[in-house]
Amino acid sequence: MEKIKNIIQASIDTKQQVLQNPELLATVEKVIDVITSAFKKGNRVYFCGNGGSAADAQHLAAEFSGRFYTDRKALPAEALHCNTSYLTAVANDYGYDVVYSRMIDGIGEKGDVLIGLSTSGNSGNIIKAFEVAREKGIVTIAFTGITGGQMKSVSDYLINIPSADTPRIQESHITIGHIICQMVEEKYFTP
Repeated sequence: MEKIKNIIQASIDTKQQVLQNPELLATVEKVIDVITSAFKKGNRVYFCGNGGSAADAQHLAAEFSGRFYTDRKALPAEALHCNTSYLTAVANDYGYDVVYSRMIDGIGEKGDVLIGLSTSGNSGNIIKAFEVAREKGIVTIAFTGITGGQMKSVSDYLINIPSADTPRIQESHITIGHIICQMVEEKYFTP
Protein backbone atom coordinates (compact mmCIF):
# COMPACT_ATOMS: atom_id res chain seq x y z
CA MET A 1 0.00 0.00 0.00
CA GLU A 2 2.87 2.41 0.71
CA LYS A 3 4.20 2.09 -2.83
CA ILE A 4 0.77 2.94 -4.23
CA LYS A 5 0.64 6.04 -2.01
CA ASN A 6 4.13 7.05 -3.14
CA ILE A 7 3.16 6.83 -6.82
CA ILE A 8 0.03 8.92 -6.24
CA GLN A 9 2.09 11.44 -4.27
CA ALA A 10 4.63 11.66 -7.11
CA SER A 11 1.80 12.49 -9.50
CA ILE A 12 0.48 15.15 -7.13
CA ASP A 13 3.99 16.58 -6.65
CA THR A 14 4.47 16.93 -10.41
CA LYS A 15 1.16 18.72 -10.79
CA GLN A 16 2.04 20.92 -7.81
CA GLN A 17 5.23 21.97 -9.63
CA VAL A 18 3.14 22.82 -12.70
CA LEU A 19 0.77 24.84 -10.50
CA GLN A 20 3.69 26.83 -9.08
CA ASN A 21 5.27 27.61 -12.47
CA PRO A 22 3.86 30.96 -13.69
CA GLU A 23 5.82 30.82 -16.97
CA LEU A 24 4.38 27.40 -17.85
CA LEU A 25 0.86 28.48 -16.90
CA ALA A 26 1.23 31.63 -19.02
CA THR A 27 2.24 29.43 -21.97
CA VAL A 28 -0.86 27.28 -21.46
CA GLU A 29 -2.95 30.46 -21.47
CA LYS A 30 -1.35 31.60 -24.74
CA VAL A 31 -1.92 28.17 -26.29
CA ILE A 32 -5.62 28.37 -25.39
CA ASP A 33 -5.84 31.69 -27.25
CA VAL A 34 -3.87 30.37 -30.26
CA ILE A 35 -6.08 27.28 -30.64
CA THR A 36 -9.30 29.25 -30.14
CA SER A 37 -8.19 31.76 -32.76
CA ALA A 38 -7.24 29.00 -35.22
CA PHE A 39 -10.67 27.38 -34.88
CA LYS A 40 -12.43 30.75 -35.27
CA LYS A 41 -10.50 31.36 -38.51
CA GLY A 42 -11.57 27.98 -39.89
CA ASN A 43 -8.24 26.25 -39.34
CA ARG A 44 -7.61 22.77 -37.99
CA VAL A 45 -5.71 21.33 -35.03
CA TYR A 46 -3.61 18.21 -35.56
CA PHE A 47 -2.09 16.00 -32.89
CA CYS A 48 0.77 13.49 -33.05
CA GLY A 49 2.65 11.25 -30.65
CA ASN A 50 4.11 7.77 -30.28
CA GLY A 51 2.98 4.95 -27.99
CA GLY A 52 1.19 6.28 -24.93
CA SER A 53 1.59 9.80 -26.27
CA ALA A 54 -0.22 8.71 -29.45
CA ALA A 55 -3.08 7.52 -27.26
CA ASP A 56 -3.07 10.89 -25.48
CA ALA A 57 -2.98 12.71 -28.83
CA GLN A 58 -5.99 10.73 -30.01
CA HIS A 59 -7.79 11.36 -26.72
CA LEU A 60 -7.32 15.13 -26.91
CA ALA A 61 -8.26 15.33 -30.59
CA ALA A 62 -11.49 13.50 -29.76
CA GLU A 63 -12.29 16.03 -27.02
CA PHE A 64 -12.34 18.76 -29.69
CA SER A 65 -14.01 16.85 -32.51
CA GLY A 66 -16.51 15.16 -30.21
CA ARG A 67 -17.35 17.26 -27.20
CA PHE A 68 -15.88 18.15 -23.85
CA TYR A 69 -18.49 19.60 -21.50
CA THR A 70 -21.14 20.99 -23.81
CA ASP A 71 -23.24 19.74 -26.69
CA ARG A 72 -21.92 21.77 -29.56
CA LYS A 73 -20.71 21.50 -33.13
CA ALA A 74 -17.58 19.47 -33.77
CA LEU A 75 -14.28 21.30 -33.96
CA PRO A 76 -11.85 20.24 -36.72
CA ALA A 77 -9.20 18.27 -34.85
CA GLU A 78 -7.60 14.91 -35.51
CA ALA A 79 -4.73 12.68 -34.47
CA LEU A 80 -2.45 12.01 -37.42
CA HIS A 81 -1.76 8.35 -36.64
CA CYS A 82 -5.34 7.11 -36.91
CA ASN A 83 -5.17 6.21 -40.61
CA THR A 84 -3.34 2.88 -40.24
CA SER A 85 -3.19 2.22 -43.99
CA TYR A 86 -1.37 5.51 -44.49
CA LEU A 87 0.83 5.03 -41.43
CA THR A 88 1.98 1.53 -42.34
CA ALA A 89 2.48 2.34 -46.03
CA VAL A 90 4.61 5.41 -45.36
CA ALA A 91 6.54 3.70 -42.57
CA ASN A 92 7.24 0.76 -44.87
CA ASP A 93 8.02 2.74 -48.04
CA TYR A 94 9.77 5.82 -46.63
CA GLY A 95 10.51 5.20 -42.94
CA TYR A 96 8.73 5.80 -39.67
CA ASP A 97 10.56 9.08 -39.15
CA VAL A 98 8.48 10.80 -41.87
CA VAL A 99 4.98 9.47 -41.10
CA TYR A 100 3.86 12.76 -39.55
CA SER A 101 5.84 15.20 -41.71
CA ARG A 102 4.43 13.75 -44.94
CA MET A 103 0.89 14.02 -43.59
CA ILE A 104 1.43 17.63 -42.47
CA ASP A 105 2.93 18.43 -45.85
CA GLY A 106 -0.09 16.91 -47.56
CA ILE A 107 -2.98 18.30 -45.51
CA GLY A 108 -1.62 21.06 -43.27
CA GLU A 109 -2.38 24.66 -44.17
CA LYS A 110 -1.06 27.99 -42.98
CA GLY A 111 -2.77 28.94 -39.72
CA ASP A 112 -3.37 25.34 -38.62
CA VAL A 113 -1.96 24.12 -35.30
CA LEU A 114 0.17 21.01 -34.78
CA ILE A 115 0.46 19.64 -31.25
CA GLY A 116 3.18 17.05 -30.68
CA LEU A 117 3.37 14.97 -27.52
CA SER A 118 6.72 13.43 -26.58
CA THR A 119 7.84 12.88 -23.00
CA SER A 120 11.51 13.10 -24.03
CA GLY A 121 10.98 15.82 -26.60
CA ASN A 122 13.25 13.85 -28.91
CA SER A 123 10.82 11.93 -31.12
CA GLY A 124 12.33 12.23 -34.59
CA ASN A 125 9.06 11.87 -36.46
CA ILE A 126 7.50 14.73 -34.47
CA ILE A 127 10.57 16.95 -34.90
CA LYS A 128 10.41 16.44 -38.69
CA ALA A 129 6.69 17.24 -38.63
CA PHE A 130 7.39 20.45 -36.69
CA GLU A 131 10.04 21.45 -39.23
CA VAL A 132 7.59 20.99 -42.12
CA ALA A 133 4.90 22.80 -40.13
CA ARG A 134 7.19 25.77 -39.62
CA GLU A 135 7.86 25.96 -43.38
CA LYS A 136 4.10 26.00 -44.02
CA GLY A 137 3.18 28.62 -41.39
CA ILE A 138 1.58 26.08 -39.04
CA VAL A 139 1.81 26.86 -35.33
CA THR A 140 3.62 24.17 -33.33
CA ILE A 141 2.95 23.29 -29.70
CA ALA A 142 5.21 20.79 -27.93
CA PHE A 143 4.08 18.80 -24.90
CA THR A 144 7.27 17.38 -23.39
CA GLY A 145 9.10 16.58 -20.18
CA ILE A 146 11.34 18.89 -18.21
CA THR A 147 14.07 19.65 -20.75
CA GLY A 148 11.91 20.00 -23.85
CA GLY A 149 14.48 17.90 -25.71
CA GLN A 150 15.10 18.71 -29.36
CA MET A 151 11.47 19.80 -29.79
CA LYS A 152 12.24 22.88 -27.69
CA SER A 153 14.09 24.55 -30.56
CA VAL A 154 11.48 23.74 -33.24
CA SER A 155 8.28 24.60 -31.34
CA ASP A 156 6.46 27.90 -31.14
CA TYR A 157 5.08 27.02 -27.70
CA LEU A 158 6.66 24.62 -25.22
CA ILE A 159 4.67 22.96 -22.46
CA ASN A 160 7.45 21.13 -20.67
CA ILE A 161 6.23 19.30 -17.60
CA PRO A 162 8.78 19.59 -14.76
CA SER A 163 9.57 15.88 -14.55
CA ALA A 164 11.74 13.24 -16.22
CA ASP A 165 9.39 10.38 -15.21
CA THR A 166 7.36 9.26 -18.24
CA PRO A 167 4.10 8.28 -16.46
CA ARG A 168 4.08 11.50 -14.40
CA ILE A 169 4.70 13.56 -17.56
CA GLN A 170 1.87 11.82 -19.42
CA GLU A 171 -0.53 12.32 -16.52
CA SER A 172 0.22 16.03 -16.57
CA HIS A 173 -0.09 16.16 -20.37
CA ILE A 174 -3.65 14.91 -20.05
CA THR A 175 -4.39 17.36 -17.22
CA ILE A 176 -3.07 20.32 -19.24
CA GLY A 177 -4.76 18.96 -22.37
CA HIS A 178 -8.10 18.80 -20.59
CA ILE A 179 -7.65 22.35 -19.32
CA ILE A 180 -6.96 23.51 -22.88
CA CYS A 181 -10.00 21.64 -24.22
CA GLN A 182 -12.28 23.10 -21.57
CA MET A 183 -11.04 26.66 -21.95
CA VAL A 184 -11.06 26.57 -25.78
CA GLU A 185 -14.60 25.19 -25.73
CA GLU A 186 -15.70 27.98 -23.39
CA LYS A 187 -13.98 30.74 -25.38
CA TYR A 188 -15.14 29.46 -28.76
CA PHE A 189 -18.77 28.79 -27.92
CA THR A 190 -19.50 31.51 -25.35
CA PRO A 191 -20.67 34.77 -27.01
